[in-house]
Amino acid sequence: MAYICNCTKLAIQLRYFIKLAYKGTNYHGWQAQPNAITVQELLGKSFSTIFRNPFEIVGAGRTDAGVHADEFYAHVNIENEFNANEIIYKMNALLPNDIVVYDIFKTTENAHARFDALSRSYEYRIFLGKNPFLNETAWQFITTKLNVERMNEAAKILETHTNFKSFSRSNSDVRTYNCNIMHAKWKQTNQLLVFHITADRFLRNMVRAVVGTLIEIGKGKMNLEEFKQIIESENRCNAGPSAPAQGLFLTQVTYPKTIFINE
Repeated sequence: MAYICNCTKLAIQLRYFIKLAYKGTNYHGWQAQPNAITVQELLGKSFSTIFRNPFEIVGAGRTDAGVHADEFYAHVNIENEFNANEIIYKMNALLPNDIVVYDIFKTTENAHARFDALSRSYEYRIFLGKNPFLNETAWQFITTKLNVERMNEAAKILETHTNFKSFSRSNSDVRTYNCNIMHAKWKQTNQLLVFHITADRFLRNMVRAVVGTLIEIGKGKMNLEEFKQIIESENRCNAGPSAPAQGLFLTQVTYPKTIFINE
C-alpha cells in the first residue's frame, strides 16, 4: 500500500528515486497503515508540505516494526523539475531526526523502487554481552555461547535451496516462496556478531526467522541435518523463533544502471 494524501491528484510527468535511511525503533515499519506511525507516511507528508500537492510514495519493500534501514529507496512522480539539494534540505528539516534523506535523482519513466530491484542485502547484528547503548540496534546475548562455525555451515546450506516457505510469516499473500540467496555468512569482530545475507527477494519475516533458527544451531539445540529438513518441510512451525526486530538492518538495494538518468 502506498501513502496517498487526501488531495486531488495532479498530472504526473517525471519520476524520481529517493535515497534515505531510518532508525526503525519508533515506527511500525515502512508501510503506511491506519492508527500507526510509519516511515512512508512521514515521507509522504513531508513531500506534500513542500510541494503543496498530493504524492504517492512507493518503497523498495516493507520493513517490520522496529527494523532499521541503512539504505532504502522509494520512488515518487513529480510534475516539474526542481533543485534537488534544496528539496533534500527542506525534507530533512521537516523529518524527525531518525529519518534522513540522502539524495533525490531522476530515473526513467517506468523505473520502480520495488520491482526493479536486482538484490537486497540485510545485516542482523548481535552483541555478545551487554551494552546499554545498543538496546535498540542489536540483539544482546549476555551468557549464551554460540558456535559460529556451525552457524556458518548452516548458512551455506541456505544458498543451495530456493523455497523458503519454512521461514515465511504464516498466511503471507505471495505467489511464490522462491528466493535466490546469493550470499549468507556470519562475521564476528570482537563482541559484535553480524549475519550478512543477500538475495533477489525476501519473504515477510524471512531474515528474522532464518537468524532465529541459526541461533538454535549455534546453541547446539539443532544439527545441520535437522536444518535441511526444516527447509524442505516448507512448514514455518518447524523452524526456530524469529529473532527480535531491533537487530535487523536493510543495508543495500541494487538496481540496473539503465534506469538512472545521468545529467
